[in-house]
Amino acid sequence: METTSSLDVINHLVKAMNACQLESALTLFEPGASFVVKPGVVVNGTAGIRQALERFMALRPTISIEAQQLVEVGDIVQFCARWTIRGTDPQGNPVQIQGRSSSILRRQVDGRWLFLLDNPWGTDIVP
Repeated sequence: METTSSLDVINHLVKAMNACQLESALTLFEPGASFVVKPGVVVNGTAGIRQALERFMALRPTISIEAQQLVEVGDIVQFCARWTIRGTDPQGNPVQIQGRSSSILRRQVDGRWLFLLDNPWGTDIVP
């Protein structure tokens, strides 16, 4: 996937998650990236991120971003957002999860932006 901005990567991740396209979502992360599954639980690398995203996709999610901000400094971007996931658990019950993310993307040598750290619980980890 060719992206021209860090916002393209974020939008692509939302679309991939909503369409349950795991492989497409995984292409948006650096091989050694980290993902915060929940406060206090961090996975690293493609295998860990795959398992985390599979759990989110099991909800057959609809993700919406309610507000966002990007702060770019050179080849690094901090992405903060308020988001909501609506889905269905394995028993068929409706699920709604909300959070405030604080994630870091890095521009690669080839110009693409990829997630270095995706923390959907960004501001929720601070008591």
